Amino acid sequence: MCDGPILADDEDSARWVAVCSRERLTEQTIVCVNVAGLGVLIVRDGETVYACERACPHEQADLSLGRVADRRLHCPRHLAWFDLADGSMSPGWPSRGLRRYPVRESDGQIWVDSQAIVPK
Repeated sequence: MCDGPILADDEDSARWVAVCSRERLTEQTIVCVNVAGLGVLIVRDGETVYACERACPHEQADLSLGRVADRRLHCPRHLAWFDLADGSMSPGWPSRGLRRYPVRESDGQIWVDSQAIVPK
């Protein structure tokens, strides 16, 4: 688990918080973090990193227990999947898509836009 978030130094980047190291994502595909008081997943699929909500919007399952394959995050409870690129859910499920958050990599750290993470 990461130690607490690290705020960026300059005003323009103050909204971005460092949540874990890139190195950690080489060891784990899914990392759980807290940003702005909410559970967020940092997910690596190949070389691409995504940030999204931790709870499945369909049945609130813990998506950190799911698996990642082909740019999709698979729910461990009902086996539907979410497209990590746009948040859309596999066809046939009566649920909204997965909330995703802006993420970037800098100085060996993964950063998430904390202002984009607000309770919905």
